[in-house]
Amino acid sequence: MATSPAPSRFDTLIVGGGLTGLTLAIAIGRLGARVAVIEAQPLEVLASAPYDGRVTAIALGSKRLLEGIGVWPGMADAAEAILDIEVGEPDSLGMVHYDHSEVGDEPLGWIVENRVTRQALIEAASALDTVHVAAPARIDDIERDAGSVELGLTNGERLRGAFLCVCEGRQSATRERLGIGARRWSYDQLGIVCTLAHERPHGGLAVERFFPDGPFAMLPMRGNRSSIVWALETGLARDVTALDDAAFVAEVQDRFGDGLGRLSLEGPRWSYPLQLVWADSYVADRVALVGDAARGIHPIAGQGWNLALRDVAALAEIVADRMRLGLDPGDGTALGDYAAWRRFDGLALVAVTDGINRLFANDLAPLRLARELGLAAVDHTPPARRFFMRHAMGLVGDLPRLMRGEAL
Repeated sequence: MATSPAPSRFDTLIVGGGLTGLTLAIAIGRLGARVAVIEAQPLEVLASAPYDGRVTAIALGSKRLLEGIGVWPGMADAAEAILDIEVGEPDSLGMVHYDHSEVGDEPLGWIVENRVTRQALIEAASALDTVHVAAPARIDDIERDAGSVELGLTNGERLRGAFLCVCEGRQSATRERLGIGARRWSYDQLGIVCTLAHERPHGGLAVERFFPDGPFAMLPMRGNRSSIVWALETGLARDVTALDDAAFVAEVQDRFGDGLGRLSLEGPRWSYPLQLVWADSYVADRVALVGDAARGIHPIAGQGWNLALRDVAALAEIVADRMRLGLDPGDGTALGDYAAWRRFDGLALVAVTDGINRLFANDLAPLRLARELGLAAVDHTPPARRFFMRHAMGLVGDLPRLMRGEAL
């Protein structure tokens, strides 16, 4: 009778080779730890993904992490700095203007196309002898004991590691397979995403405007281009996405105004359902949930991947400290520390993003007046403005070392 091959041994196993999974693999792999990444798509397909219009806002703290693990140089030339942010409702006295110069010389953040980030991560991971990427592959079976996790993959490989990090996103099949439940709440909204070219330069200004039917954000990209993220009630969103290109751009122009001159569509449009997902637990025996697998938030503040990267930085720091002491990086103590560290930050952003979406979706006159007064108060209170800017920059709270610009 044929026997199963002996498993290849690693310190850490990661399922999901997207932006979060690869960042975690690089952060841990640079420590000298052996890391295996299981990804369902072929790596060459991920590396050569065509332009798809999707972008990510990267806060200053996240940029420091990416610099610290050697990934930022591969992204820097394609990153557009966010120098100012304007937040408010149209035709309202309540408008907040955040100017980066109030808190220092660094931009408030950067906008980078996802394909650029993905390519930079793949190149950095491929350069590390400590990182093994099994792709295309899926998990066929999972076995856990007191000291390790063993995976059987659909490509025939068997892998054993101290613990498993689940980085598959908010619809993670592995999370469900491991018996970790998740609460879901549909916003009954679709997020419409596309890239627009415009006649005048944006000057590094990001704009978020709140309409009764949903928030609308315009994010600066390289050149005279901006990315929009437009959340609308599902039925209305389908009507909008069914418009031809000229009518769609006219709708956007009507909402955004003429500040950047005439707008034109660059590339196709995408839409995706918006849903809040909150896992019942961030950890299980020999398992840690990271990023959207732990909780997926509304995109209203552009903080989704920044929240995930704080997970990455915290987990990498715990692994680094445990390994220096010769301790098990995946035991109950280590994973308990990770869950305790990350749960409050995750809960806070879930509450903030969900609350903002609900608050501005209500057009009752008393609430509208309260919003206007609140925004005006922030705009006229410099300490409050600086606090919110530092929060958006990822510089508030119990930050991991990589987020502070320090080495692991």
